[in-house]
Amino acid sequence: MPRDFTPLELQVRSTFSINKVLLFILICVVKFALLYLKKSFIIDEIAAFRFMDMSQLSVFNLKAGIEFSSSPVVYAWKFSLTAFAIWVGCFLWGYRVHYNKCWQIVMIAEVIFFIPELLKILWFLFVDNTPTYWDVQSFYPLSYMNFFDHELVAKKYWYPNMAVNVFEILYWVALTYGIDFVARKKKKIANYIVFTSYVPLFILWLWFYMAVYK
Repeated sequence: MPRDFTPLELQVRSTFSINKVLLFILICVVKFALLYLKKSFIIDEIAAFRFMDMSQLSVFNLKAGIEFSSSPVVYAWKFSLTAFAIWVGCFLWGYRVHYNKCWQIVMIAEVIFFIPELLKILWFLFVDNTPTYWDVQSFYPLSYMNFFDHELVAKKYWYPNMAVNVFEILYWVALTYGIDFVARKKKKIANYIVFTSYVPLFILWLWFYMAVYK
């Protein structure tokens, strides 16, 4: 039998009882805002961009436009795949958790990744005021990449090194608490679910990225 909600969990439940569609829209809006801030106050201010001709600028603007417009599709795909992995993990460990609840857990946990995006913007606004484009592309707060000079690392390994970061670990923790909150059983089983469902998926994705990168 599921355990009863604690008073704190009841308060959290009422706080996060938001419509999933509205939450998805909110996440996309925040993502758009962060992308806009990064482009307007960091990318567009890089000195090299000021001396580009119109054709070169058009390429970068097109790339930025694709990143903006594809965000909802990318999020929908990521949430669906991650939620499915967690749902399967719950099933294999004997937890009956509805797929839509897994979707909600994944969406709420995704908010964690807004923190490093904001920190990155603040870093290049107030700490490193004269970055190159590649400085911006290779920087991720509190990531494994910070231990290396990006100029000495092949671009193939930039994303994997950035993906291994403190916020990714916090994301795992958030998923664990989300599963435990929904299932209301043993928390250690929620840990097992994350480490046997999402974590292998994460590692597989990094391996796939490195395998297909050209």
